[in-house]
Amino acid sequence: MILQTGFRTDIPAFYSAWFVNRLKAGFVLVRNPYNPQAVTRYEINPDVVDLIGFCTKNPGPMLPHMDLLRPYGQYWFVTITPYGPEIEPHVPPVEAVLRDFITLSEMVGVNSIGWRYDPIFLSDVYTVERHLAAFEHMAAKLAGHTKTCVISFIDLYEKVQRNFPEVRPVPRAERERLGRAFVEIGQKYGMTIRPCAEGNDLARFGADCRGCMTAETFETALNRRLKLPPQKSARKECACYLTADIGAYNTCGHLCRYCYANYSKELVAQNMRQHDPQSPFLIGHSQPGDVIHQAKQESWLVDQISMMELL
Repeated sequence: MILQTGFRTDIPAFYSAWFVNRLKAGFVLVRNPYNPQAVTRYEINPDVVDLIGFCTKNPGPMLPHMDLLRPYGQYWFVTITPYGPEIEPHVPPVEAVLRDFITLSEMVGVNSIGWRYDPIFLSDVYTVERHLAAFEHMAAKLAGHTKTCVISFIDLYEKVQRNFPEVRPVPRAERERLGRAFVEIGQKYGMTIRPCAEGNDLARFGADCRGCMTAETFETALNRRLKLPPQKSARKECACYLTADIGAYNTCGHLCRYCYANYSKELVAQNMRQHDPQSPFLIGHSQPGDVIHQAKQESWLVDQISMMELL
């Protein structure tokens, strides 16, 4: 199976000590975000976990612990954007994250790491021209260290509109201008541009619109074929294969104003105070009434040598 860590929060950035403890313990307990007393236990064991997925804005805290991940396949998305602390209050400086990206790439290999440049929004400060200059600067730095860059334009979810009321959607003409230019820059530096849940509008410019976290993504990282169980996509615009996630909403300390996973900074602060690195739960401990369900887990790897080949 594939175990995800980054759909709901940034575990490498803020909870690396906890995750290290979970790797050593061999299991994790995860509350259902919509029914908190329903708890799922996932084994963290290379016999049943084929790949662990990460999505982070700061991989640095996990870099000293990468030996613990050697038994597992890995796929890392590292988000690097040009926004300042007025938008991303607690994200490290761009140059520091670029350096850590390169270090991480050298550890896991170029097929196991992708760059995310998202979400994209426009303002008087963050103009089309500024995005193009920043994107080329970052692409030049990351050339040879990844083959993929995922882009998306800001989605105005209710949480986003509440926490970032002045933000506006990116008009179609600017989407196409940016998308076309990003594809050209990506080609220059050996990267495929993959729009995330943006339809096929950029395909005619050379973007790969098949999804950013697909079966092919994982199989390339593993250099093995997978037999993935059927699933329904969470959104009709999304072609990605989304699997079990061990994170929790309202726990990401970056406090980016465009974040869809945090309701408010006050709730994030409250939850982070309840974090115990020794607990099997990301936030808090077991509670009366918790019902623990053991997840059904099995390897999805397809044997490379078939029985017919052995005869």
